[in-house]
Amino acid sequence: METGLPKDPVMMRSVVNTKMRDYYHTLDDLCEDMGVEKEEIINKLREIGYEYDEGTRQFV
Repeated sequence: METGLPKDPVMMRSVVNTKMRDYYHTLDDLCEDMGVEKEEIINKLREIGYEYDEGTRQFV
């Protein structure tokens, strides 16, 4: 399924963080709207050393 998110994890982080900053209040909202599993994003970005920070709503 095409989610509209880049497959490259560095680019994915950039897109997700930008969308979280500009459009979504929660990661769940982004995932529901984009039709992607939350764990898929979390696991992909964890592979390159990033964790989701709910306080800042960003992968850091």
